[in-house]
Amino acid sequence: QVQLVESGGGLVQLGGSLRLSCAASGFTFSFYAMNWYRQAPGKEREMVARISVSGSGTTYGDFVKGRFTISRDNSKNTVYLQMNNLKPEDTAVYYCNQPILNSWGQGTQVTVSS
Repeated sequence: QVQLVESGGGLVQLGGSLRLSCAASGFTFSFYAMNWYRQAPGKEREMVARISVSGSGTTYGDFVKGRFTISRDNSKNTVYLQMNNLKPEDTAVYYCNQPILNSWGQGTQVTVSS
């Protein structure tokens, strides 16, 4: 069955960095684009970043403003989100998503303290 498992979240100070990972299984990872979403308390889930099948095409939410980089390693069935210059408003649960298969991971908590 399709499974997405996120990791790499944690507590970081203002201006710090984190690298999230999402390990995929149960489908041919290299055939599908992948997304990162996030959801803060009391807010709707929003798209953070998208990456194409090959990794050459990426899209980011407006709030990213050059601070995050999405990447993938098709040999490891893994998609990454490198987050730099983190702000308290980045505090949220971050989810990995494959939209066509309607698959979501369990999420990983990111907390940025000021």
